Amino acid sequence: MSQPMPSEFDIVFAGGGATACVVAGRLAAYDPSLRILILEAGQHTLNKPIHVQPYQYPLNQAPTSTTVTFHMGNPSPRLNGRAPIVPSGRCVGGGSCVNFMAYTRAPASDYDDWGVDGWESENLIPLMKKLETYEMHPDRPTHGYDGPIKVSSETCNTYSPWRKYIDGTTGRRSDAAHHYVYNQAHNPNLQVWDGKRVKRIIFEDKRAVGVEFSSDPVSCPDADQSSSIARASKLVVISAGAFGSPTILERSGIGAEAILKRCGIEQLVNLPGVGENYQDHNLTFVPYLAADEAVTMDALWRGDSILQESLAEWNSSGKSLIAQNGFDSKIKWRPDDEELKAMDPAFQSRWKEFFQDRPDKAVAILYVFAGYAQPLSRPLLSILPPRNYMTACHCTLYPVSIGSVHVNVTEDGKERMDFTTGFLDDPSDIVPLNFGYKKTRELLRRMASYRGEVAAGHPDFPEGSAAACREASGPVDLNAPDIVYTAEDDEAIDRFHRDIVQTTWHSLGTCAMKPETDQGVVDARLNVYGVSNLKVADLSISPLNVGTNTYSTALLIGERAAMIIAEELGIICI
Repeated sequence: MSQPMPSEFDIVFAGGGATACVVAGRLAAYDPSLRILILEAGQHTLNKPIHVQPYQYPLNQAPTSTTVTFHMGNPSPRLNGRAPIVPSGRCVGGGSCVNFMAYTRAPASDYDDWGVDGWESENLIPLMKKLETYEMHPDRPTHGYDGPIKVSSETCNTYSPWRKYIDGTTGRRSDAAHHYVYNQAHNPNLQVWDGKRVKRIIFEDKRAVGVEFSSDPVSCPDADQSSSIARASKLVVISAGAFGSPTILERSGIGAEAILKRCGIEQLVNLPGVGENYQDHNLTFVPYLAADEAVTMDALWRGDSILQESLAEWNSSGKSLIAQNGFDSKIKWRPDDEELKAMDPAFQSRWKEFFQDRPDKAVAILYVFAGYAQPLSRPLLSILPPRNYMTACHCTLYPVSIGSVHVNVTEDGKERMDFTTGFLDDPSDIVPLNFGYKKTRELLRRMASYRGEVAAGHPDFPEGSAAACREASGPVDLNAPDIVYTAEDDEAIDRFHRDIVQTTWHSLGTCAMKPETDQGVVDARLNVYGVSNLKVADLSISPLNVGTNTYSTALLIGERAAMIIAEELGIICI
């Protein structure tokens, strides 16, 4: 994996995130003679503690982090004028090396709903099995037991129905970089060049023949910024994620005429779907006080004395809290009839049109985190006293609102991103968040480790409200009445969510796999419309949202893309 600088390859990947690692790694294993180059703007992740030790994952979200890119969205009146920030992976392995390691799968119907030939769930389930080693419950027909990605059930506390992308034997994160690419270091034909930012695709008569790139100014601030070209004799694959892939296409002259014209880019192909259809999940973190005897991640993150003891245990056995992410339990939630009646009427039409007759689709994931999870929009860590915390989280899976990602040029001629999240633009989207706050609060009030709320991380309820937040000596009785919220309380909850709702780090959809006439960007074989020898393979191709933590879908897209490319090159898939 050293970096000699040949300029001719068979396949060049523009971007080195999770899906790129899967596709490149599979193809290299199928045919080691293939000359494959991955160009990644971020840095290598090989055996770096911040990436392989599960407990360190929050450090990737620190404001000074260079392992993610912080994309600032346009201010939105639906977010009380706030400009939301959405991070994405910026390292070899991408999101798989910085995510929260939460294992979920989308319902099979999500993929069937795409309506794309070859991407039906019956064709994808074998690939889901192929990619994983499921370390629990042998002989499940939809799970795999000898794949590269390990899935375990190690837990911070006792009860753990939420699986994790953590190797149960080694206690290491199970990411795409280490398990598809770095494990093939013996193959000199598989090259990964880090710190390389792809500017555009090089075409000859609308055939992609290579990429133009330069040293990334963040990863390599002192390097020469002049451009270089890597040529691809067989194929170019854009795999730079929901932000990088559409903007590479636009810089290459593929996109909507108006977008390219305002940036002074000569149009090669009129493809107005590029950068449209941005989707994510909506998430809130709500902090609570936890009992002193509760096991949480807080002491490790503070660097208390337990850290060195835990590291020693992890180094010798792969165990201890170092091997944990703190996510111990979750509920895939659909409201029952009584809950639906209690929810704002703005959600009723969405329920009837989308959810009512699709019982496999959850409205949200509700979960509890063992520790203080820092939100992107209201960080409190610097003011919280050192003690144990737990965090209630509610994440809505199928919001209606849609955004966009495009290139733009500032008045001084510098490139910037024109990014609209769309968060809460549709009035139905905030309703399950508001109800989710109330439901998770009732759950946590009844937990043995409950010691009250962290008031600064909750809605600002009116003075004298029954919903006012306070410290408590213990949980309420299981049969205690629920909190009764007034109209003023409901307004406070609504304002709270508009102030703090954030990304779930699940950005997708901006190079959608749909018909070109329906604002599609790629076809069922991942070919970009209007050109040849160019594919897109990452979460940006997802035409619709998926009800899952999206790492599983990124891996799945990679496995399917590897199969497609191998078939077209006449390579037998192992």
